[in-house]
Amino acid sequence: MTHENLIIIGSGPAGLTAALYSARADLGPLVFEGIAAGGQLMITTDVENYPGFPDGVLGPELMDKFRKQAERFGARMRQVDVTAVDLSKRPFRVSVGADEYTTDALIIATGAEAKWLGVPGEQILTGKGVSACATCDGFFFRDQELVVVGGGDTAMEEALFLTKFASKVTIVHRRDEFRASKIMAARALEHEKIEVIWNTIVTEIHGKDTVTGVTLQDTATGESRQFATDGVFVAIGHKPTTDLFVGQLDMTETGYLVAGNDGGTRTSVQGVFAAGDVADHVYRQAVTAAGTGCMAAIDAERWLADQE
Repeated sequence: MTHENLIIIGSGPAGLTAALYSARADLGPLVFEGIAAGGQLMITTDVENYPGFPDGVLGPELMDKFRKQAERFGARMRQVDVTAVDLSKRPFRVSVGADEYTTDALIIATGAEAKWLGVPGEQILTGKGVSACATCDGFFFRDQELVVVGGGDTAMEEALFLTKFASKVTIVHRRDEFRASKIMAARALEHEKIEVIWNTIVTEIHGKDTVTGVTLQDTATGESRQFATDGVFVAIGHKPTTDLFVGQLDMTETGYLVAGNDGGTRTSVQGVFAAGDVADHVYRQAVTAAGTGCMAAIDAERWLADQE
């Protein structure tokens, strides 16, 4: 059994910023990065909207810089997955397989994952015309024709945002009406650049080095056809990585951690803090995640000082 002042779970912008700030505060944080270390930016090519990089930066390169900066001040990294957490008493218990750790404070920065279609071509073309974030990647599709898959508010928001750059946006939805709120659906339906293909699913994404088209299938007739497009934005929702904390921390109906009721990052358990996309279903940006990582580290430092 190893005891720590502070454990951080997650290694995206939120987790590594929390590691940087808490390490500089001499808390000696232990960071469980996860096997897939670095978060969603590890599958992002050009990042052009993170401050300080006027020429852009590759996602993996940015996360490597985050990591090295945190390590410089003494943060310790373990590229393993946490398998269990017990928040019922202090010190908290964190399990990594057969290894167990206790900690006085915990920062959760496990992030959220986009829900994907799971169709051929999607994975290999992610970052090459397939995206789940219009705010991140829309700029790269100026004057191009795009497909947005989905029918909820997220899909409407993505489609409307993409009209700033694309020449045409086609929403592909599996039903005959949107699940989105009436006002968001109306905005999309009334936009001159947006068209809708109803009762249709995407069954394959085509392209070699970049997206060239998709296969569409009618959900009523089963008939398939080819549809040319320069990019595909999957907007069928996100799933926060919170399975470890079910029944232990307050969550929203969709599984996001409830934090910040006092304006900070505190969760429903004293000594446990949440940062980044795991508690953010609105913005989901690297820069906002980093900001809340800073907040969580400061909140944890002050909380620990109060305990002493």
